[in-house]
Amino acid sequence: MKRFLAIVAACTLIATPALAQASTINAADTAWMIAATALVLLMTIPGLALFYAGLVRKKNLLATMAQSFAAVMFVSLLWFAAGYSLTFSGEGAYLGNLDKLFFAGMNLDSVNSLASNLPESLFAIYQMTFAVITCALIAGSVADRMRFSAFILFIIAWLFVVYVPSAHWVWGGGFLSGMGVMDFAGGIVVHLNAGVAGLVAAYVLGARRGYGTENLAPYDLTMAAIGTALLWVGWFGFNGGSALTASPRASMAILVTHLAACSGAIAWMMMEWWTRKKPSVLGIISGAIAGLGTITPASGFVLPWHGVVIGLAAGIVCYWACTWLKERLKYDDSLDVFGIHGIGGILGTVLTGVFAVGAFTVTKDLPAGQQGLLEGNAGQVVTQLIGVGICFAWCAIATYVILKIVDVLVGLRVSLDHERMGLDITQHGESVHT
Repeated sequence: MKRFLAIVAACTLIATPALAQASTINAADTAWMIAATALVLLMTIPGLALFYAGLVRKKNLLATMAQSFAAVMFVSLLWFAAGYSLTFSGEGAYLGNLDKLFFAGMNLDSVNSLASNLPESLFAIYQMTFAVITCALIAGSVADRMRFSAFILFIIAWLFVVYVPSAHWVWGGGFLSGMGVMDFAGGIVVHLNAGVAGLVAAYVLGARRGYGTENLAPYDLTMAAIGTALLWVGWFGFNGGSALTASPRASMAILVTHLAACSGAIAWMMMEWWTRKKPSVLGIISGAIAGLGTITPASGFVLPWHGVVIGLAAGIVCYWACTWLKERLKYDDSLDVFGIHGIGGILGTVLTGVFAVGAFTVTKDLPAGQQGLLEGNAGQVVTQLIGVGICFAWCAIATYVILKIVDVLVGLRVSLDHERMGLDITQHGESVHT
């Protein structure tokens, strides 16, 4: 009998050769991160799709939604093919390696050293959802006038030339991480990159037909408000999930995220009430998104009252960027991607250097934590500014070059007649009927 049991035990070990590695995977962390992944995907479809579609004119509603779905479809497969490997494998200062092409070596119990408490498949798809929404955000700057084919080619190239390198620099062990740049959930990687790309694209494509002379009011603010609500809830997975654990850091990130969204919405509403005499629904939801984007890089590093202050700053500064600054720089960013996400990402990244709490960032190699200005480390603000400057410059130059190449290949902009008719009919052969 004893011999029989010994043989059974030996067969069990042979059948599960990676069992020892699987013991590093934490069930509670895995459960939370599955939920967080779903929440982040929810941010793009249906959240961003509804938010953007509600803000354009009726004749461009379906075309705008199609861009969000295109980002999900193409970026997901490209992330599987090479994006994940180039971002999160290897130890290069500027780019990862090709060891994980097509998720090579990934099985039920494999892990990535950057998240050894999670199945690698979960870590990979969670990071995939970040790449997806970053590319989808850019669509808001070129709404109403960019060819669908051009948008697809653009995000394919932009993912590999801009997003993947910067994500590796900050999150994958690259040189900005080595410098000490802090970006908890994407102030630089997501919001700054999307905003700067949107600004450059707005300049390259030029203004919409009738911009400044015709009524370009949103088609359905109820749709935009529902989209905002989905984004708001999804952001709990975006920021809370970036802790990569079911932990106090995750819950604190969720708390400060919610507080920043509330204070950002109030600040924008009050600015609009003061300057335009009425608080609009568009202003309220814009302020909420500004607060959410601005708290993102700081969310895992700050206290609740810091979240309130950062949200208030976001509402005021992003309102200024979408009104005064936009008028002075004379660009038509259709849905204010730069004013909200670009400026918010920059502001939040710098304020991370101001408010970061050392006790929240303690590691074995950094027992005092990574402190901000309020704890006596003024150098962290300088480090944050350097990170912003490098990524801003790289994104702006690379985006410009990609757009010019795409323009030569397929043409960036629809014709004036097609723009007048609307992209739903001219690009997709369908329309919304009421």
